[in-house]
Formats: sequence, structure tokens, C-alpha cells
Amino acid sequence: MDEKLKIKISIADRVYPLTVDLSQEEGLRSASKKIDKMIKQFEENYAVRDKQDVLAMCALQFASQTEQKQIDNTIDGEATIERIKKINAVLDQYLDK
Repeated sequence: MDEKLKIKISIADRVYPLTVDLSQEEGLRSASKKIDKMIKQFEENYAVRDKQDVLAMCALQFASQTEQKQIDNTIDGEATIERIKKINAVLDQYLDK
């Protein structure tokens, strides 16, 4: 059984108390650091009215990265399937001789 851990995560100068599995702690802390880093970059590079705008931009950035990875994996998967089909065709020709 996974041990539960109570942690506090800070995002955009707000603290969020969470109860998580021990195995999730490192990932959550790393994610909160990435979010805060991205917030600082947006605030430095763009005229941002408030934290909500920055958080929305962060959410869009992370979501688009996830979507792009899925698209890239789909494209890679299709290319791999085509290569396997070609290899199978060559093997079939070889085995039929």
C-alpha cells in the first residue's frame, strides 16, 4: 500500500496543501517549479495584467506541449507501421522463393 504524504506546493505565490502518494511528491514539486519559472518568463516578456492571465498562458503552454507530443507519437507510430509492413512484404517475398 502506498504511503500518503502531506505536502505544501506553492504556485504563483499561493500555497496548496496536498495529500499525495509518496511516489508523486518529486513530480509535483518539479511541476510546481516549472510553472513558477514559466510564470516569471511570461511576466518578464509580456505585458500581463494579473496572475490569472499568466496562469492561463501557462496552462495553454503545457497543454499544447502535451498535444504536440501526442501528435508526434502518432506520426512516428504511423511511420513505424509502414516500415514494418515493408519489411513484412520483403520477408514474404523471400520466404515464398
